[in-house]
Amino acid sequence: MNVLSVVIPILNEEESILKLYQELISVLKNLQDYEIIFADDGSTDSSLKKLQELASKDTNVIVFSFRRNLGKSEALTLGFQKAKGEYIATLDADLQDQPQDIPKLLEKLEKGWDVVCGWRKNRKDPVKKVISSKIFNASARIFWGLRLHDYNCGLKVYRSEAAKSLNLYGGLHRFIPLLLHQQAYRVTEEPVLHSKRQFGKSKYGFSKLWKDLPDIFTMLFLSHYGDRPLHFFGVIGGFLFFVGSVILLYLAMIKLGGQGIGNRPILFLGMLLVLTGLQVLFTGFLADLLINLLSRKEKKFDLKYFSE
Repeated sequence: MNVLSVVIPILNEEESILKLYQELISVLKNLQDYEIIFADDGSTDSSLKKLQELASKDTNVIVFSFRRNLGKSEALTLGFQKAKGEYIATLDADLQDQPQDIPKLLEKLEKGWDVVCGWRKNRKDPVKKVISSKIFNASARIFWGLRLHDYNCGLKVYRSEAAKSLNLYGGLHRFIPLLLHQQAYRVTEEPVLHSKRQFGKSKYGFSKLWKDLPDIFTMLFLSHYGDRPLHFFGVIGGFLFFVGSVILLYLAMIKLGGQGIGNRPILFLGMLLVLTGLQVLFTGFLADLLINLLSRKEKKFDLKYFSE
């Protein structure tokens, strides 16, 4: 059996930590080798103290703690970097996802997949949260075509190389399946059990949908134009420059016909469009130049196989 690393981000979950640990151990004790990595995201309650107590009693428990709250993406990235297992599982600490589903996801992973995402088929969350999640998942399927029912379930299992390839920040943890799919990793999902939150309160509400929008735009840009920004800025800047030039050409023809144009608002619109178009074009050019220079400095290839 391959070594399994379980990465759990923690933020103010003092009431659920001990029960989560007990449920995890009851599942993991049947595995030959494992480690549990708790990434404390700057908790302000007694979560860190309880984690330290667990680590002092169990050598398989490893605890990292941020000095301040950085976000779930950073906590997961830290856990992935520190994990030593060939397989890595992630799990939220709120006890809504069940550790008993981990072996089922591992079995599917061993069939040739690189990432298996949990699918909370029968969610036990408040209606508002379920609706916002469905809207997000439907939008992601439309924009990128990766047919998953549940992008953001906390319960996932990965091959180590897939998890360690991620460099998450901001809200990008919501797009983990998509990020890996775009790197040609094989992504699938499996229905898992879901329970009502027993302790504390959710860190996300219906407002999460509006917080997701900037991340969706970020992912749209990165997925389509991340390595060729001039193709994005060039189209927008070129269109603005063209419209502004047409307006100024029209005004020039009027001026040659003997009409005054100095007091026409359209003159200022044309000038503004031309200048804005040039600025956008040069922004894209500089971004393209920067990416080109960085790629020359250190070119990395994501190889599936090599021999020396």
